[in-house]
Amino acid sequence: MSGTYTHSFDTPAFKGDVTINTGLFINGQWVDPVEESTIDVFNPATGKLITKVSAAGPKDVDLAVQAAQKAYKTTWGLHTPGTVRGKLLNKLADLLEKNFDEFAALEALDTGKVFDKAKAIDITGALAVFRYYAGWADKIQGKTIETTENKLAYTRREPFGVCGQIIPWNFPMVMLSWKVGPALATGNTIVLKPSELTPLTALKFASLINEAGFPPGVVNILNGYGPVAGQAIAEHPKITKIAFTGSTLTGRKIMKAAAETNLKVVTLELGGKSPTIIFDDADLEQAAKWAAAGIYFNMGQACTAGSRIFVQEGIYDKFLEKFTGITQYLTQKTGDPFTSGTEHGPQVSQLQFDRVMGYIESGRSEGAKVLVGGERHGEEGYFIKPTIFTDCKPEMKIIREEIFGPVCAVMKFKTEEEVIEVANDTTYGLGCNVFSLNINRAIRVAHALEAGSAWVNCAQATELQVPFGGYKQSGIGRELGEYAIDTYTQVKAVHINIGLNL
Repeated sequence: MSGTYTHSFDTPAFKGDVTINTGLFINGQWVDPVEESTIDVFNPATGKLITKVSAAGPKDVDLAVQAAQKAYKTTWGLHTPGTVRGKLLNKLADLLEKNFDEFAALEALDTGKVFDKAKAIDITGALAVFRYYAGWADKIQGKTIETTENKLAYTRREPFGVCGQIIPWNFPMVMLSWKVGPALATGNTIVLKPSELTPLTALKFASLINEAGFPPGVVNILNGYGPVAGQAIAEHPKITKIAFTGSTLTGRKIMKAAAETNLKVVTLELGGKSPTIIFDDADLEQAAKWAAAGIYFNMGQACTAGSRIFVQEGIYDKFLEKFTGITQYLTQKTGDPFTSGTEHGPQVSQLQFDRVMGYIESGRSEGAKVLVGGERHGEEGYFIKPTIFTDCKPEMKIIREEIFGPVCAVMKFKTEEEVIEVANDTTYGLGCNVFSLNINRAIRVAHALEAGSAWVNCAQATELQVPFGGYKQSGIGRELGEYAIDTYTQVKAVHINIGLNL
């Protein structure tokens, strides 16, 4: 059933054949599922089938965990010095760089991302993350702690062992790098499940693991459905740490599974409903451009998307005029991800297309006004025109719930105190954006907003050295930077008697 699939690209942006293995990558080998099952993978730009890949079940997860556990105890973990782990991570990055355009082409094909943006943002970003954590691998340090002259006390950071990792469909390679990079740098082994919607680049990545020189079982990659393979990972008693990026609803299920099995350590990066606040002293031109990037980036399929845009009443009309112009321009630049000049692609799937269109209909039915967009773009694929709502009320679904599409609501506010209150009136707390040339006010508001990341005079400008994570129902724990090292290690305290007699 498993085998290889070769996609022939013949576009102005990229020409060539890219081959992937469609099986499960367990213990350094490509294998079929124990129980035959497949996943259909579609091209979001056309709605047509690309290929079928194998789908893992609980028995396959168990085999992968066994392989990961054996590797951790015999050839990886505390057996492999940080210098060696770093060298292998750099080798992995070298191979990714060697196949750079192939990864970008697969990412664009599988997700609907614009090919040029997949190159400039996704694959470039993933490459940088692997290089960054390669540098961290030999710098995992503890502390000596003064107690008395009769004792030496120190701490050491040790890996958890087998880590389960479940990544989403919106940034497949970026999210893979955020999970795999720090886990390997700290000596953990991995059982990773990509999204069933976008498994192609993860499969291509798996083909680099052996070539980079990692021992069998250190990295295992299993395509599979969330309720089957994902649940098996969350429930497995030999997985001691799990990292998940996705919806808040699924995050709750993972926490419950971890609590009911072996109390896995859980880190979650979940949904968001980020506010963008634009004060009347902002650079209006820049604020409009950043606000558009903040919501329409990746077709609105970003957990930090600035979907609630609050504009101080004195500049509301001027801002809306500029913002509308940018939105209309993006509509004109919507189309085939591999065509030069395209700026905006499709939603990832028919399900996501229907979900976003359902929210647009909800906004209309509840009395909000569609200023721009609000409809399908083109005749095939899952394209939705960038959409602006006005005349919105706080209780509307489009204000309360995460849409995960190119849909935003623009609302007026009068005072700083008022906008802080309405911006914080959400169950989410992942990101926020503040625009003001009064730096005192900008910092004051950024501090007052309940979110894990605050961007001032920019939006969604994540840096790999800076921690990323959420408040409230947007998650637990942090990724990126040195903080990710903390989430993939556990602290052991060692007490040594050097002179205390009983």
